[in-house]
Amino acid sequence: MNEAPAAASAAHPGLTYPCGDAPGVGQAREVAPGVYWLRMPLPFALDHINLWAIRDGDGWALVDTGIWSTETAAAWRQLAGGALAGPVTRVFVTHMHPDHIGMAGWLTRKFGCRLWISRLEYLTCRVLGTDTGREAPDDAVQFYRRAGWSEEAIETYRTRFGGFGKMIYALPDSYRRLHDGERIRIGEHDWQVVVGTGHSPEHACLYCPALGLFISGDQVLPRISSNVSVFPAEPDADPLSGWLASLDKVEREVPDDVLVLPSHNEPFRGLHARLAQLRESQRKALGRLREVLREPRRAVDVYGALFARPITRDQQLMSLATGESLADLNYLLARGEATAALGGDGCLYYRIVA
Repeated sequence: MNEAPAAASAAHPGLTYPCGDAPGVGQAREVAPGVYWLRMPLPFALDHINLWAIRDGDGWALVDTGIWSTETAAAWRQLAGGALAGPVTRVFVTHMHPDHIGMAGWLTRKFGCRLWISRLEYLTCRVLGTDTGREAPDDAVQFYRRAGWSEEAIETYRTRFGGFGKMIYALPDSYRRLHDGERIRIGEHDWQVVVGTGHSPEHACLYCPALGLFISGDQVLPRISSNVSVFPAEPDADPLSGWLASLDKVEREVPDDVLVLPSHNEPFRGLHARLAQLRESQRKALGRLREVLREPRRAVDVYGALFARPITRDQQLMSLATGESLADLNYLLARGEATAALGGDGCLYYRIVA
């Protein structure tokens, strides 16, 4: 749902995948003492999300929940009656994207437990959920028009606006806030909260030194890069700076020898090698972008410099590609490396500073 549309590389040197094949839907596989790998289906090109269950006394602490759907609910019922028999003690959510938070309200109500999430993720999710049933705002239409979208694409956006809230069961009306750096006891071990930004406002990863585990959410993925986007509500944002700074922070705070438990693809080892790959990939992408900006370009004109696969007219793919292109463009603007000017056609044209 939320990952970069660039094609994944077939191999990443320095990474190993020691956990084998993913568990089936409704099943669980132990990857460390008391820590289980779950997988739920998604109705997107990226067709799965990994979730995690941690033994917490007589019950289970869950990390992320899957999208709200009858299929996901059925899988959770199967797990509750089988591999994860026992109460759910609390639900941790790394961030507010629907594949992560979609079933949080359903699970917390079903088991009478708390939602644990960072403040910005909770509040942002509540705000975005209110768009359901609204017409697309003029500011958002202007945002995509300035990026170079056609009137046909904008009309499709209008008809699909507000879909975010339809993928999320009603959130609980209270939550337990996760703080960067705090240590939380889950079962027999302490877990440290490591907050990153860029992919989402206040993404909470969980690191357990005793078990050598790092639940990375979408902040670090092994085969694809996290989507880092600019959105209509904050068109001048510079999320790429936050994401790059977060890669450095993760490298400082989490050792290289951990087993990384990501939200997509498979658990892996080689965290610091992957962080270096992500930095280098972004460095190269910015270099290609600087080259194409020798002539004025709209956001839609720079897709070829940034993404390995063609960006089709598919609405979801276009939204991801546009948001990520603008993140790269705003990064250059923020550093004075590029300028932007409104053309007579109503589009913003970007150009590198000579």
